[in-house]
Amino acid sequence: MNRTPILATLVLLFSLLTSFAHANPAAININTADVATLAELTGIGPSKAEAIVAYREANGPFGTPQELTKVKGIGERTVEKNAERITVE
Repeated sequence: MNRTPILATLVLLFSLLTSFAHANPAAININTADVATLAELTGIGPSKAEAIVAYREANGPFGTPQELTKVKGIGERTVEKNAERITVE
């Protein structure tokens, strides 16, 4: 009995599964995202997400991700933790 096709199939499946585990999460545009999407960011819960939306509605769109620190309760560390996920396109 030839086990090569079974072994090759298992290696392929393992490779596919490990590549999905290391995939980067999707970027979030802080100028257009809703409360639920913003709450997906590290350190941002529903109340901070609502504060982001309220700030954006009152002051217009963010020019840079760093401007997120202008929202009460969001510090530089939170922005740093999410730097790869935040966009302002």
